Amino acid sequence: MGSTLLIGSCEPFSGKSALVLGIARHLRSAGARVLFGKPLATSLDWEPGEGTPPSPLIDDDVRFVGEILGLAEQDLLPSLHLLSAHSGKHRLADGVLTAGDGLDHLRSSLQQPDSGITLLEAAGSLHEGLLYGLSLVQLARDLDAPVVLVHLWEDSRSVDALLAAQQQLGERLRGVVLNAVTPEDVETLERDVVPALQALGIEVFGVMPRSPLLRSVTVGELVRRLDARVLCCREKLDLLVETLSIGAMNVNSAMEFFRRRRNMAVVTGADRTDIQLAALEASTQCLILTGAGDPLPQLISRADELEVPLLKVEQDTLGTVEVIEQAFGHVRLHEAVKATYAFRLVEEHCRLNDLFEAVGFEALAIPSN
Repeated sequence: MGSTLLIGSCEPFSGKSALVLGIARHLRSAGARVLFGKPLATSLDWEPGEGTPPSPLIDDDVRFVGEILGLAEQDLLPSLHLLSAHSGKHRLADGVLTAGDGLDHLRSSLQQPDSGITLLEAAGSLHEGLLYGLSLVQLARDLDAPVVLVHLWEDSRSVDALLAAQQQLGERLRGVVLNAVTPEDVETLERDVVPALQALGIEVFGVMPRSPLLRSVTVGELVRRLDARVLCCREKLDLLVETLSIGAMNVNSAMEFFRRRRNMAVVTGADRTDIQLAALEASTQCLILTGAGDPLPQLISRADELEVPLLKVEQDTLGTVEVIEQAFGHVRLHEAVKATYAFRLVEEHCRLNDLFEAVGFEALAIPSN
């Protein structure tokens, strides 16, 4: 099925949406009609208590990509099922493991001669979605579609997951893009690791460096995860936090440390007014106060003046830090500034023409300048 491409990963939050954005913009520049969907919805602002899921079932990631690229509504493909504890419980109880008629309909629509180029984003890992009959391996088989993986690279141990994917996907795995590589290691990987992987039959289409921006989280997301009280600047909750600092040292050390950081969330005790004021004068996106007590009125006034959201949480500093650290790199790509950066990252670090040739899109390759 030369008009369809599956984008998958071996673990969640590997950068699939970023690659989809880069590929889709390239294809649209070549004049192709692009359709995008996630057969298994994994990102949806809906709770079981709200009644039935929305219809059509359009994943939030799909809507975001559609908005950024200006895709027509009919080019956003509905998901076949929603991955959730609620739906999983019912499928498990019923013993249903197949995707159902929706997959047959999707297969038929993809085979239409005027269907354009379809990009499908799989679930988070090779096995996620088995309960719904929609794992990456099942989709590749049932749609007879080529697969490109986005894979987080740490060191040589990261190869194991790729070898497992190669065994399960066989020749449908056309290649990989290595992502979140330490910037200073990119050149070494391209020189030493890429040829070694290719010798093992794993084509590498790109090596993308780790980006603090793409790993960042909005202040609003931190408010949600921490169940925090917003004391000022509620209109600034879309600010992006790239780094985390803990204000537990003396004020002179803190000021020196803060100067070396950028776009911080600073976590400190509610009683540390000296640290709080120092943080407000640095590159701080939000100030998070822990422990008992409320901040001084003059602190709130200064934060409001500098447009730095001030948050108050009930848990202690350690618990707060754990929640924030878990958030970095584990949020959806739902901000326009991240999408813009993703375009550039894919364009600069991926050999898209080689990727297109490997998956059957060679007619849509754009000549290099």
